[in-house]
Parts: sequence; C-alpha cells; structure tokens
Amino acid sequence: MRLAIPERLESERLWLTRLRYEDAEEIFYAYASKPEATRYVSWPTHESIEDTRSFLAYAGAAWERGSDYSFSLRLKSTNRLIGSIGLIHEEGKIQFGYILSPQQWGMGYATEACRTVLAAVRTLPGIYRISTFVDVENMASVRVLQKAGLVQEARLEKWFRFVNQGGQPKDCLLFKIP
Repeated sequence: MRLAIPERLESERLWLTRLRYEDAEEIFYAYASKPEATRYVSWPTHESIEDTRSFLAYAGAAWERGSDYSFSLRLKSTNRLIGSIGLIHEEGKIQFGYILSPQQWGMGYATEACRTVLAAVRTLPGIYRISTFVDVENMASVRVLQKAGLVQEARLEKWFRFVNQGGQPKDCLLFKIP
C-alpha cells in the first residue's frame, strides 16, 4: 500500500524533496562518494556517478511501489543539496535512515530533517511503528535521534553488517517513536 506522503516537505531551514535522477551529481559529490559519510549506512560508498544513478533509478521505482520514500535535503538559503533521508515502509512499520555531507555535520540539519519526516508520517493511517537503528559507536546519530524525540528500545548484539566497515557484525541500538 502506498502511503500518502507528499513529495515535498519543508522545515525551518530545509526543503525535503523526493529524490530525482537529476540529483545524481550533487548526491555523489556531497556524500555518496565520501567514506567518512557512508561509514554507518547500509550501502557501499559510491565509486562513480553511475552507482548514484543506479540507486536513484531504484529509489524512483521504490517510491512508485510504495516500499521506500527517499528525500533530498536542500538548504533553503542556497538550494544546495546536503543530504538525504529515506523511509522503508512494510505493512504498517516504517524504518528510516539519513545521511549528510560531512561539511554539514553538527549544525542540527539531521535532527531537523528527522523531526520533519516523522511529523509527516507518524499520523498516517495504518502506521503503528516507526524505528531506526544505529551502530553503538555512532554517538552523533544517537544524539540526533534523542533530540528528534525517539527513545532507545534495545541494544542488539551483532545486529548488522555495515558494508563500509569490513562487514563484521556490529552491535546496534534500536530507537523508536514512543
């Protein structure tokens, strides 16, 4: 079932807009090709713009299917693409994740994006759970999630293999909307 999620959301400093194929170059250079940015994500660091284009083709089809919803994060002041946030929807459950250009870390953009997306989806009909998980070592994201209103639900031992960290199972923290 497709969710009634708008293709454009707005926060105080950001435009959150459905990812477009035309965003490939900006995404590649802003964060997708940067190992420091992709350390804690589920997909491999992009080695070429073609990797980014392949992802964007997938993201567009997934939006149409109603399984994944991915948004670019753009500064309102400059329209510069600084990151993205994505939702995976499965039978009333939403899991989400985000990534930012390292140049934008520590400025509150991730918290702002999370709050904006969560406000848009938490009251949708049929949604009963919203959650995410982070590597226990990713304390910056732990703080983002706490500031965005999520609470830690569990510590999960050897829960996920982050492809950009050698593929060894890592302990993760599970967060949810209370």
